[in-house]
Amino acid sequence: MASGGEAGLIGIEDFAKVDLRVGRVVRAERLPHSKKLLKLIVDIGGEERQVLAGIAKWYSPEELVGRLVIVVANLQPKRMAGEVSQGMVLAAPCGDSEKPVLLTVSEPVEPGSRVC
Repeated sequence: MASGGEAGLIGIEDFAKVDLRVGRVVRAERLPHSKKLLKLIVDIGGEERQVLAGIAKWYSPEELVGRLVIVVANLQPKRMAGEVSQGMVLAAPCGDSEKPVLLTVSEPVEPGSRVC
């Protein structure tokens, strides 16, 4: 199997650079200046990260607290709507709906566990 340029394929070396972690949402709130973003505080194993997620249209802060999500933990911080995001939560589209479905784990996993 080819890596690199063919149809956007990447090699395993490139994939290994992505640090995917299980995180537990410990706090969530709406941002006053954004209809799209929620501010999540996520425990990724002894460290809490602020992650901004564009899911405010579909999820309330209350339903996210305590949820285990998959976080890209090694993204460069990015400023959005006056706040800094220190990662990204992963989601997938749900059929024909616009609603993104958060990627979670099906069994209890410790926050900070590396996805491999």
